[in-house]
Amino acid sequence: MPSKSSFVIGLVIPMVMIDLLFPVIDKVRIEVAGLPFFMVWIFAWFLLTSGCLGLCWVMFDRRHHPE
Repeated sequence: MPSKSSFVIGLVIPMVMIDLLFPVIDKVRIEVAGLPFFMVWIFAWFLLTSGCLGLCWVMFDRRHHPE
């Protein structure tokens, strides 16, 4: 069973940053490299979510994986 920390890092943080903050980020009227900020935000969190999942594996699940 995954620990609470693993659950928070791997699921809760990305969900909050993508789903719950989207209405707030959508109101920002800044362009980054010609793209609206919310598109940059979503793309960045696609990559950061992979990083969060990798961090969960390194911190919590790596010891359970046979070499």
